[in-house]
Amino acid sequence: MNIEQLRDYCIIKNGVTEELPFGPDTLVFKVAGKVFLLVGLNQVDKLSFNVKCDPEYAVQLREQYEATVTPGYHMNKKHWNTVFANRELSDAKLFELVDHSYEMIVNALPKRIREEITSNRDL
Repeated sequence: MNIEQLRDYCIIKNGVTEELPFGPDTLVFKVAGKVFLLVGLNQVDKLSFNVKCDPEYAVQLREQYEATVTPGYHMNKKHWNTVFANRELSDAKLFELVDHSYEMIVNALPKRIREEITSNRDL
């Protein structure tokens, strides 16, 4: 996986915006104004990104994939993981972690906003 594939995967999700709120080196993906993925733009040889994660699942992933999943860098370690691409996990599994993060945010949104986002899936 490379950063372009990651970006393309994130941006096609319903309600997603991309921003640079922390400066020109960190791309942030949000849904309804809530962050679900951050990635550094200055990565050349190694790609890593931060995703939100259910706390129990986060611990399981860290234990199972010690070289690939670590507590979120500069994030709340309970709710965020840093994931390194092109190590132990397939691209499909990496995309699953992106989906998990996105869905956690969407599911926590107020019902009206959640329904607006999910109703646009067929467009």
